[in-house]
Formats: sequence, structure tokens, C-alpha cells
Amino acid sequence: MANEEAQTPIRSTGIAVVLLKKIEGMYKVLLLKRATPILKDMWCYIGGGLEQGEQAWQAALREVKEETGITNLLLYSTNTFDQIYSPLENYIYIAPVFVGFIEEDDHVRLNDEHSEYKWLSFKEAIEYVSLPGNDEVLTHIEKHFEKKSPLDWLRVGVTK
Repeated sequence: MANEEAQTPIRSTGIAVVLLKKIEGMYKVLLLKRATPILKDMWCYIGGGLEQGEQAWQAALREVKEETGITNLLLYSTNTFDQIYSPLENYIYIAPVFVGFIEEDDHVRLNDEHSEYKWLSFKEAIEYVSLPGNDEVLTHIEKHFEKKSPLDWLRVGVTK
């Protein structure tokens, strides 16, 4: 019998999206309050699972539309990931995080997965998010997408 190393499985079956909107000249972050049994009453950004045959960026656009009704956005890969270890099921969940820039006149229409939403400054959002690690994701996005112009090659849907 070969000597195989034990491993913790990695699952990458979902995505996360942070929406940004310029309000009175400052970027604000959209946070949603979960209304479903999983993560009930926790404040987080948009997230969801991949559907059959879907690429991660396609899932990101679909989830934004389903959870907020917003369809017009500039979507970028953030080159960072949500990561969670499930001690109950012994796996590591990792999801690519996207950032979407929307227009100031776009309005959120929540679906039944959420009970309320808030547009917050990065500082407020970093303090508000419920899940450990979400604060680091927001700090990364603030540094690379709010304080600097996003890199063109991270833009979804642009070919060079």
C-alpha cells in the first residue's frame, strides 16, 4: 500500500461580490443582513453558489442580480478569496471575491435572502461585517480598488 498523505479537502463551489457605489464623492460598500437560516442576522456582502456549467464571474453577475436587482455594473476579479474551514465536515471552502462598481442612481431591491441593507464607508463596513476574514477582504478591496484605480486585466468581460 502506498504511503498517502492525509488531506483536508478544498471546495470551491461559490463566489462573493462586494458592490461599491460613489455617494457624495466617496465610495460606499453594500452590506446585506441575512434572513435565511444559514448566517441568519449576519451582515455580509453578496455570496452564492455556482450553478451547473457556470463560470465564477457568471455566478457573480447572477448573484448580484438575484440579491439586489442590479444588472449594470463594472465587475473585477479582486485576486483575493473568502476562506472558511468547516470543522463539522472537515473541508476548506474557498471562493473568489469580485468587486462591482455601480452607478449612484442604481437602487437595491432585496430578495427574500436578506432583511435589510446598508451603504457604509470602508471603515464602517470593516467594523460591521460578521464573519472573520470579511474584514481582511474589505481592507484588500479598499487598498486595491478604492485608493487605486483597478488594473484593467482584472476586469471581467474585457479582452486584450
